[in-house]
Amino acid sequence: MDSLLLDRFDEVIASPRVPREVGPLIGRSRRGDPIRGFCFGTGPCAVSLLGGCHADEPVGPRLLRHMVGYLANLQSDDPLLTEYEWWIVPHINPDGEHRNDIWADEDAVSYEIGRYLQSAIRELPGDDIEFGFPRDDTDVEARPENRSVLKWWQTCEKPFVLHASLHGTRFTAGPWFLIDAAWQDRCAELKSACKNRVEELGYVLHDVERHGDKGFVRIERGFATRPDSGSMIEHFEGLEDFVTAGRFRPSSMETIRRLGHDTLTLVSEMPLFITPGVGETLGPPDPVAEQWKERIVRWQAQVPAEGDPIMLTEKATAAGITSMPIHDQMDLQWTFVRAGLELLRVR
Repeated sequence: MDSLLLDRFDEVIASPRVPREVGPLIGRSRRGDPIRGFCFGTGPCAVSLLGGCHADEPVGPRLLRHMVGYLANLQSDDPLLTEYEWWIVPHINPDGEHRNDIWADEDAVSYEIGRYLQSAIRELPGDDIEFGFPRDDTDVEARPENRSVLKWWQTCEKPFVLHASLHGTRFTAGPWFLIDAAWQDRCAELKSACKNRVEELGYVLHDVERHGDKGFVRIERGFATRPDSGSMIEHFEGLEDFVTAGRFRPSSMETIRRLGHDTLTLVSEMPLFITPGVGETLGPPDPVAEQWKERIVRWQAQVPAEGDPIMLTEKATAAGITSMPIHDQMDLQWTFVRAGLELLRVR
């Protein structure tokens, strides 16, 4: 299986991305835009790949649209299709995608920080799609996007062995990988594969110590447990913000495990922009991370929303922030998924 997955990244990226408007309809967004879901393969185990849960994180959907284009053109006897059944939703949030088109150029090599800081939009708790899946079958107040994807998943007659929700971050020191807490003691091979690829590409793993806040428990540098809705609720209840706490629903990771299998759930966190020095002091608080936050807020205040984004970009670049190439972000997302499948195959 190593060669089946490891050697295919260049082929996947070379495959034309499936257009937004193409693909089977599995539901509609709040404003009526189509949500596309693709199923490929006849293997005994299902793999779920999901993108777009946060509207200002466009790299996961971009990789998955390449992935759909690649799988669609494989021969039916290809081992990727005979060993697995792939369930892929490239973008669960078309409304949010359209709102971020002003800065998230589909063909960009990397993103411009000035345009991002001026224009990026993401949903707040309550509208957050990652933590918006129905609490149970009677939860008709959940967003239609979440209800549609869950209903689609429920038609799968095979066990989901892996689910990856492909996310990004605004600013970190480098790639960060989040792993299902139930699997944190079973993933040595996965961590090794990801660490090696990060090093080969010349990046530094992000590191942070959050002491379990919101479900983030540090495993080691570059790796933590994924967030959890129960921990999110506890966090806001601890702040006596009961309104926000009440807005959280199960995540995609919790939801797919609720279907009854010991699914390995993964969350990729690839930085759009790299802030050097973060994580050298774990904190909390991390003094370098706090300094970057203060500077970014100050830059945004100095350049109004209708101002020239080039000025923001120049300030950030001069200070040492770099934009992570989209190709490298996709490479590491692919590495994470591939390492998860190889781990499952070994076990």
